[in-house]
Amino acid sequence: MTFATLAGLSTARLERITELLQTHYVEPGKIAGCQALVARHGEVAYSCSLGHMDLERSKPWADDTVARIYSMTKPIASVALMSLWERGLFQIDDPVAKVLPEWRGQQVWVSGEGETMKTEPPHRPVSFRDILSHTSGLTYGALLETLGAPAARHPVDTAYKALKVRMEREEDLDAFIAKLGKLPLRYQPGRQWQYSLATDVIGALVQRLSGKRLDVFLQEEIFGPLAMVDTGFYVRAENVSRFAACYARRADKTTVLQDDPQKSPYLQEPVFFSGGGGLVSTMADYHRFCEMLRRGGELDGTRIIGPRTLAFMTRNHLAGGQSLAELALDSFSETTPLGVGFGLGFAMTTDGVRAGTPSEGDYFWGGAASTAFWVDPVQDLVVIFLTQLLPSTTFNFRGQLRSLVYSAIVE
Repeated sequence: MTFATLAGLSTARLERITELLQTHYVEPGKIAGCQALVARHGEVAYSCSLGHMDLERSKPWADDTVARIYSMTKPIASVALMSLWERGLFQIDDPVAKVLPEWRGQQVWVSGEGETMKTEPPHRPVSFRDILSHTSGLTYGALLETLGAPAARHPVDTAYKALKVRMEREEDLDAFIAKLGKLPLRYQPGRQWQYSLATDVIGALVQRLSGKRLDVFLQEEIFGPLAMVDTGFYVRAENVSRFAACYARRADKTTVLQDDPQKSPYLQEPVFFSGGGGLVSTMADYHRFCEMLRRGGELDGTRIIGPRTLAFMTRNHLAGGQSLAELALDSFSETTPLGVGFGLGFAMTTDGVRAGTPSEGDYFWGGAASTAFWVDPVQDLVVIFLTQLLPSTTFNFRGQLRSLVYSAIVE
């Protein structure tokens, strides 16, 4: 009896994943290589590594390839912050200015730009809930343009760019927080949803509440206890040979090397520890994180977060129970908006019909290099996909994998 059979999945149908990825993406050169995993009831039912991790050096994508997970860092940072909530260090609707005094006196954009910009006081302070759910009024400024996202043209984004938020190598988390405190919020806290630098703010909150540097806290509280041995904010020297190249898709639909793994900035410890997108990891490591989530916050006898805390995080926290389709500003994020809500660090499917999927109650996110994952408590399922292609909006890997995976569930 195979693991797929034990997990109630059809082996033949799961092999459609290999066929799709190989014939539609790897062989035509749309991606260099990739890795996919499907696990149910704690059993890995499907796992494959296809193509190359480094085309220039003809290195195949191996099972232990180290990849940039970009925004798949966000759920990890959010779990870290909520583990401090479990210690009573803050309440979910507390103003973050209690921990970040640089944010006292914030203003909200009303109209205009530059010297003619008009602002008003916030109706209420930005809360921890706002930061965790991307409803704080922060934006991503122009940062995502460097990862292939559409150009940010709002006056508030222009102000971010003028102040060089996240654009200076010497900027650490404290300098970052100080800059944000000088900038207006784009909208009143809690009123809208916008993908933003909020999870980098989470990293700063973890540092100040714990008294430890973010990388140290994550290592001590999450990576070490979960035996995530290859996850961190840079690639250790002994892992460089396993580090994948990252590619970008041009307007003419060809790909170009975007980050050479032998010359990458990821080979050195950063000054800025990005809770929003700074980690590298492997399939084995991220599977351990997802398996901890699937098991309600515990793995191999080690509890990272309480089951009720995790359930609270994976509920829709958007105002009035609305979806991203109603509240999201701009179009860029790591998910489509229809039938999708957002909690404390995760998106979730709230209406499968609107979302175009047979699942509801699953929670998920993705990364700029087209990586994706989801955990489905109803089906007791974990799915992870890794590749290295910018931007993540190029192909709908998550949507296609949903069709393949859910059609393979036969019990």
